[in-house]
Amino acid sequence: GTGLQPSSSPMFAWHWMPNEWMVMSHANIRAGFNHQGGPRGVGKAESQNWLMVMAERQAGSGRLMLRGMVTAEPLTTPHAGFPELFQTGETYRKRPLIDAQHPHDLFMELAASYTVPLAENVSLQVYGGPVGEPALGPVAFMHRPSAVENPAAPLSHHWQDSTHITHGVITAALTAGKFKLESSLFHGREPDEDRVGLDLGALDSHSYRLWYTPTPNWAAQVSWGRLKNPETVHPGDLKRATASLAYNKPLARGNWASTFVWGRNNEYDPFFNERYISNAYLFESGLDLADRNHLYTRLELLDKQGLLVQNIFRRPGLATDPQRFGELPFKQSAYGIRPAALLHPDPNQIDPFLFNLWRRVGAFTFGGVRDVAVNRYFRIGLGADVTFYHKTGLVTAIYGERPVSYHVFLRFRPNWLR
Repeated sequence: GTGLQPSSSPMFAWHWMPNEWMVMSHANIRAGFNHQGGPRGVGKAESQNWLMVMAERQAGSGRLMLRGMVTAEPLTTPHAGFPELFQTGETYRKRPLIDAQHPHDLFMELAASYTVPLAENVSLQVYGGPVGEPALGPVAFMHRPSAVENPAAPLSHHWQDSTHITHGVITAALTAGKFKLESSLFHGREPDEDRVGLDLGALDSHSYRLWYTPTPNWAAQVSWGRLKNPETVHPGDLKRATASLAYNKPLARGNWASTFVWGRNNEYDPFFNERYISNAYLFESGLDLADRNHLYTRLELLDKQGLLVQNIFRRPGLATDPQRFGELPFKQSAYGIRPAALLHPDPNQIDPFLFNLWRRVGAFTFGGVRDVAVNRYFRIGLGADVTFYHKTGLVTAIYGERPVSYHVFLRFRPNWLR
């Protein structure tokens, strides 16, 4: 997309100069074991991966950039998605994904941009393509230096940066000194369950974003967007607001990067016939020491719904027993549905009342990677992390008192581009 990192951020890439082109490529491959704890968790072997290529050259009075990004995750994702407690968003076999992160689409970006200088420190940029990222939210989690070692997507992904893969987008941006103002038109629907095809549609959504980069070590943004019917399980438009602050500090033999992100969704709930506002807060930090040692953390607190029903791995939710509804904060639906009418003889059926209840949860991850093989072209590291959780009341009843999750993985990527 068109997002900005602090300009002092490290880059892991291969680089070459064929004729008048400047070509850069980036890759990241992880393979390992993911164990999610408690009664709702499962353990799976998995691989997160992607390959990016960027080519840039002078074209007339401006600079042309072509960008492509692909992933093999449609093949390397465990059945029903990457296990992740309290994760939600999108669907699998027409069921909402709960306690799992969806794989990325085969084509993560197919886009081009053209930048024309208008005056000293002033330029105009046009960006777009069949797969790209609108001007909404921070830089996507897998590209942030503060999160590059973490194999898991944030639980707050669908409040902050889920539009990083959008099928159909065009963005205009004006940069003036330390400020960059952007506006996008894009297709608001999330990618469907076919992770190989393109889900092109009308440019029915829009967004605005303002960046401020006061020094090479800082980058901040605020953004707002209106998405047309983004989620299959939530008919209706969604309004999203985000703000983020990123800091990067180069060290003598390493780097320190941190990011704070806030996201807010304002969406319509057809079951209760009301609009609901939910918030997500994230802090993450990554510290590279002595060139080969990488420590990272991610701390999240956010609002979630769908946690009280059976998850995508068929782990049970709350029982649909009419006596249990006396314990729940029931609110009469606009459609006149009463609690007794919500019982389903099919245990695989999603209970709409339980699904639509909101709960606040937290996740706190601590991990590290040690590079065991390094040369001028690549780095191979062995990593692990552990995650603890905050939850209360009815969520504890089905997730357990103290679930603990962990990853163990091998990571491959290019060496630093210095």
